[in-house]
Amino acid sequence: MDRNDPAVNWLLHSEDPSIQYLALTELLGEPEESREVRTAKKRITKGPRLRALLAGQRADGGFGIHPYRKWTGAHWRLVSCVELAVPRDNRAVLKAAETVLVWISRVRPPKVGGLWRAHASVEGNALGVCSRLGLAGDPRVGRLAHSLVEWQWPDGGWNCDVRKEAKHSSFYESLATLWGLVEYWRASGDQEFSKAAERAAEFFLKHHLFRSCSTGQIVNPEWLKLHYPLYWHYDILQALRILQIAGKLDDPRVNEALGIIESRRLKDGLWKPEAYYWFPKGRTITGKKRVASVEVVDWGRNGPNEMITLNALRVLKQSNRIQ
Repeated sequence: MDRNDPAVNWLLHSEDPSIQYLALTELLGEPEESREVRTAKKRITKGPRLRALLAGQRADGGFGIHPYRKWTGAHWRLVSCVELAVPRDNRAVLKAAETVLVWISRVRPPKVGGLWRAHASVEGNALGVCSRLGLAGDPRVGRLAHSLVEWQWPDGGWNCDVRKEAKHSSFYESLATLWGLVEYWRASGDQEFSKAAERAAEFFLKHHLFRSCSTGQIVNPEWLKLHYPLYWHYDILQALRILQIAGKLDDPRVNEALGIIESRRLKDGLWKPEAYYWFPKGRTITGKKRVASVEVVDWGRNGPNEMITLNALRVLKQSNRIQ
């Protein structure tokens, strides 16, 4: 790709240095030692989104609420921080990660009908975050990784459905978990986790990311729409992005999903959100404030969206659909 691409040019002129840095390094292939990359990287922690995500942090590393509080708890903030390429030695995010590890180390799912019924996306996101932050050597992080391998279902995914008749993994619980295992495998070099990640990736590939593997029908039309952020939710762009990290975009079973993403590009070369999995601040539902669903950062609910555009370009570039 080059700077003449309208989307690349738009991202390079972002007010967020994280976006500039990721566009330079991942879309243009600029080396880390280049002056432009070093300048953007140095400014990442001063970016408006990262400053908003870390605002109000308490001395204990938390934000005065439970780490899992949607979407303002430390658990969710850290997912966004990592996606914005926060430096792994940043003291604020490391303190926030400690609050997550203290909490999540006490979580243990039930086992029904011989299968662990785990909200595995929780551990998966935490594992991915901690691995990115250089914490893979922490014994608690290792236990998270081993637990996810233990809880993996025969079809390669995970599911929190406690009904004994539930035998099929959940797309929602499995995607972040795949990400976490890939990140931990890369950080630790342990092939056990590579094998578990391969099985999880195959779960999505055999469904072509959004089709029933038995009927071929679309499982959920919502998954074909573009959203950001996803957190534990699912759509095909997020699936493509995580499969890219897992090195699976050369599999022909992703081609239909890639074609859909390519077709959603606007005339100006950008991409915009088409639906939302969360509520903006102040939104009322049946007269009650949905405080638990308030977003910390405005990611761009109207018009083009930088993270959606960045992720679309990432996967289309990797798959050679954009030069």
